[in-house]
Amino acid sequence: MPLNADDQKRAAAARALEFVEPGTRLGLGTGSTAKHFVDLLGERVRAGLDVIAVPTSEATRAQAEACGIRLTTLDETPELDLTVDGADEIAPDMSLIKGGGGALLREKIVAAASARMLVIADESKCVAMLGAFPLPIEVTPFGFLATLRAVDKAIAGIQRSGPLNLRMGKDGHAFVTDGGHWIIDAKLGRIDDPKALAHALSGIPGVMDHGLFVGMAAMAIIGAPAGVRIIERT
Repeated sequence: MPLNADDQKRAAAARALEFVEPGTRLGLGTGSTAKHFVDLLGERVRAGLDVIAVPTSEATRAQAEACGIRLTTLDETPELDLTVDGADEIAPDMSLIKGGGGALLREKIVAAASARMLVIADESKCVAMLGAFPLPIEVTPFGFLATLRAVDKAIAGIQRSGPLNLRMGKDGHAFVTDGGHWIIDAKLGRIDDPKALAHALSGIPGVMDHGLFVGMAAMAIIGAPAGVRIIERT
């Protein structure tokens, strides 16, 4: 029987565990697929696997603690061996959009501190071109409208811009990240040059970071209806 989307995510997470060895210093991602990985890692830890991990969000921290996974911080352990995280979109060149769960800044800091980043996802996340998923841009609340205008101008200097929406929380107020920031979701439809757009957004005062992960992921493990496949960045 073909795997449904959630089973695809769990299958990808299970395959990712094969890359975790005893003593691994591990970055733990955030999101629905990463949640499967943390659950499965917890089972391995309770069976005797010795690892130490840095969570990329408070939600992942709480889950990992409940699973009995030994945790550290990047201040205590500034160099990691591997980060395992999900993605909202994966392009053929392994460029990613991340941040649908709101943890993109911490996810990028942890991934950058790792020798290797491994992405796990279901097949629906594989796209021919990034941009159908709105691009999350994490900004400081101070001077929000000025930052919003600068973001729109930066995008328009590279490609066609689109609606820029402040992400709202379930309480009807602006969604607030673990770092105390807000998120702009840029509905661009397509991103013609992810590297150029990433560079332009990173140069804007007020932009803390963005969900374009370019040249960071070394491998993607994709759960598909018929099983799991692996894509490596060339």
